[in-house]
Amino acid sequence: MSERRPAPKPARAPVWAIWLPLVLFLAFVVVVVIGLYRPADRTVASTLIGKPMPAFALPAALPERPGLKSADLAAGKPHLVNIFASWCIPCRVEAPQLGALAKAGIPIAGISVRDSEEALTGFLKENGDPYWRIGADDDGKVQLALGSSGVPETYVIDGRGVIRYQHIGEIRPDDVAMILQKLQEASR
Repeated sequence: MSERRPAPKPARAPVWAIWLPLVLFLAFVVVVVIGLYRPADRTVASTLIGKPMPAFALPAALPERPGLKSADLAAGKPHLVNIFASWCIPCRVEAPQLGALAKAGIPIAGISVRDSEEALTGFLKENGDPYWRIGADDDGKVQLALGSSGVPETYVIDGRGVIRYQHIGEIRPDDVAMILQKLQEASR
């Protein structure tokens, strides 16, 4: 009869190997929680700050108002250029602030992006009309030339047509004082 050998004992995993999946899962949870509380800033600022407006000539977005050319923006007085659209929800949020700035005597030129005349007319009737000129940027080329990453965006332009500040997103009530400050700085 042959001798029976005892079966070899199975190899035991090191203690750390047992806890490794739990540690990796907890590390993943920590990274996700940090990301939720501090999301990455995904705004794309224009590289044109401190440079003249790119040359453009936009047709009128509405028949009763002139279009917008880059030459109109070098008229000697600082002003705002607001990129907006009737289909843009944040544009509706900033409308009261633009109205208040216009009532304060700030000239605001509008660039309407990918919009129809009917929709734009309805938007202005519903939300107010602070614009002295509105150019129709139907293909978005001027928006891209400005380095705009979306709508709404507002630019502070000095009296020589140089971009001094870019405000990404809607202008909220607490942004108005800062916008006025940027306009003041642009008038120097």
